[in-house]
Amino acid sequence: MNVNQVWAVYWSATGNTKTLVCAAAKRLAEELQCPVKELDFTLPAAREKSLEFSAEDMVVIGTPTYAGKLPNKILPYVQESIKGEHTPAMAIVTFGNRSYDNSLAELCTTLNQNGFHTISAGAFACRHAFTDRLAFGHPDKSDLGQAEELAAKTAEKLSKAEKLPELVAVPGDAAAPYYVPKGTDGQPAKFLKAKPKADMEKCTGCGICAKVCPMGSINLLDISDVPGICIKCQACIRSCPEHARYFDDPAFLSHVAMLEQNFTEPKENQVFV
Repeated sequence: MNVNQVWAVYWSATGNTKTLVCAAAKRLAEELQCPVKELDFTLPAAREKSLEFSAEDMVVIGTPTYAGKLPNKILPYVQESIKGEHTPAMAIVTFGNRSYDNSLAELCTTLNQNGFHTISAGAFACRHAFTDRLAFGHPDKSDLGQAEELAAKTAEKLSKAEKLPELVAVPGDAAAPYYVPKGTDGQPAKFLKAKPKADMEKCTGCGICAKVCPMGSINLLDISDVPGICIKCQACIRSCPEHARYFDDPAFLSHVAMLEQNFTEPKENQVFV
């Protein structure tokens, strides 16, 4: 098959998904001897337009796993606004060392329904957005190496094919419900309405937290005000140079504690070609 352009396409609130997608896309471009470009749809402004790709493109697309599936507030954009035309694709999901559950199946299914032809895929364990105690330091050199190896095998699969290769098979059920977060008591932890607080004694008013919010939910003129939806991505907390943002919702904190009690054992990445 002839590929003229590789695209790294991602939603990445805290940067881990971006790192892996870009590593894979760069290696693919090297193997296929064509240029690579990035398309980041993390921020609201980037989701104001649709993304369309041709049969001569190769797309590496990634998102993190939220409650075992794709982030529910981002999924509609992926379903409605990212389109291919017999476009070969590699699907990548990241997960915070608990499980990727059905997120990879959902991403592959969505892509295939949107005109893509998903020929390879990978799920990578990365530092959990909520806590450094789960997969801290990941993605590391080894993870990037696995992403690059997946890209090399994908390029080989493409180069040997006269037409689009067979679709990749991945585990999971795209139609399965979201995972229900639990607290340390084993009961469902209900924190959908929880929002990040601001320690105004530490805050310098830089506005970084508002600028990186993927939902545009923080008031740039008063960062203590969060009038919009919070999807708990932790972008504001991870980006604050003064460590002035935090969550104090009891149910959320109980869920984090449960994760730390049960899911610190390192999980292995899984790749499919």
